[in-house]
Amino acid sequence: MPVLDAPEERLRKFKYRGKDASVLRQQRVVVSMELRKARKDEQALKRRNITLPSYDPASETPAKVPGLSLEEIIEGVNGSNPVIWFVATQAARKMLSQEKNPPLKVIIEAGLIPRLVEFLKPSLHPHLQLEAAWALTNIASGTSEQTRAVVEGGAVPPLVVLLSSPHMTVCEQAAWALGNIAGDGPEFRDLVISSNAIPHLLDLMRADIPISFLRNLTWTLSNLCRNKNPYPSKEAVMQMLPRLALLLGHNDNEILSDTCWALSYLTDGHNQRIEQVVNMGILPRLVELMSCPELNVLTPSLRTVGNVVTGTDQQTQMAIDAGALKVLPQLLKHPRSSIQKEAMWALSNVAAGPRHHIQQLIEGGILPGLGEFRVQKEAVWTVANFATGASVDQLFQLVHSGVLGPLVNLLKVPDIRLIVIILDVIAHILQAAEKTQQQACLRQLIEELGGIERLEALLMHDNPRVSRGALAIVDKYFGELIGDETSKHFCTAGLP
Repeated sequence: MPVLDAPEERLRKFKYRGKDASVLRQQRVVVSMELRKARKDEQALKRRNITLPSYDPASETPAKVPGLSLEEIIEGVNGSNPVIWFVATQAARKMLSQEKNPPLKVIIEAGLIPRLVEFLKPSLHPHLQLEAAWALTNIASGTSEQTRAVVEGGAVPPLVVLLSSPHMTVCEQAAWALGNIAGDGPEFRDLVISSNAIPHLLDLMRADIPISFLRNLTWTLSNLCRNKNPYPSKEAVMQMLPRLALLLGHNDNEILSDTCWALSYLTDGHNQRIEQVVNMGILPRLVELMSCPELNVLTPSLRTVGNVVTGTDQQTQMAIDAGALKVLPQLLKHPRSSIQKEAMWALSNVAAGPRHHIQQLIEGGILPGLGEFRVQKEAVWTVANFATGASVDQLFQLVHSGVLGPLVNLLKVPDIRLIVIILDVIAHILQAAEKTQQQACLRQLIEELGGIERLEALLMHDNPRVSRGALAIVDKYFGELIGDETSKHFCTAGLP
């Protein structure tokens, strides 16, 4: 689906242990990550209909009529002749279906919306209903202001009624219009839900409907799951989840894509929300879809599983039991860096778990590395979570995997937050080594990797968190290797 302009960066939960062992898994840090920018809307919020359905008698309109001017459309729509209503409404719909620069604003300012809403009445001819619903669909595909004009014109209740029309194309167009309205944001989403649209949409999802109709219905359901300020009501979610679980077994990529996006929205939140989804038993299928070669299916299925592992230890274990740790390492080598980042983000949250989760990472051969991936920033989070939660034995398996070299090299990046995290990791590893006979070897390894030079350079860093972090490591573990002149210079900089 086309990428639309994202209204804001997608904020994500990111587990990070930090230094306080008492909060370990419970800590949730909301991080605005680079990989999240504008990616929420890889699924279209709204869509215009520019093609004519051909599988229903309601779409077989009377003979073609010549194009009308805007003035003639306004006069015809506001007249009293039902035949002219149809001709004028069809002409307006054709204007609104132009691929480039459809005159949405012009039609709204002409005051046509109230009349188009009137033409949705069940007592009128289905041809007129179809054209009016189609025109409103395309107006609602515009800006939030234009969608609001459709809503304030009273379109939602009659559109919901049209979901029960005996004419399939009329039902589909009404569903499409409601999908555009719901996609505008939580206010209109909840209006569509409170108008009792969900049961009607679910009733339309029969085995005998055309695939294009089922795609539209699935997309509309996904928009009813979208947005989290506030989230859709629990009642609405529980109405939709069983059908979404069934749709997850479909073989059409577009249906699978929209279904996975819906599930990603529903798991993007509190643990209770995640629980509702995982209790449907769909994690094995989601993990299976993470191996799909089609990006439009892989991306939202990976996103959903990534959301699940932000949850409780039990929810994370359910994802592991479903096979997530067998697929995620493969995705770290995906040609798309965005997929690598999503996979590393998921692994980082697994690493933030208890030691038996860390052990499962080790046993799966997924010791976090930094050098071989194009997503080093995300990998640092994974290493940090792993290091601060691991046992001493697990920690030294991490060290022996070769992680220290890339960590030391990253101490020269301009990202202050990243440097602080790396300093935390190095300090934690050195502290753990105090309990073993390995400290001398570890200090020698850091020296051989150029770590002392990097730490010495950071003593003069402008950011006090960086300079203090470096000083704490140097004073405790490498003081005798850094000359007095450096220490004096550091003190004269006015830093404690």
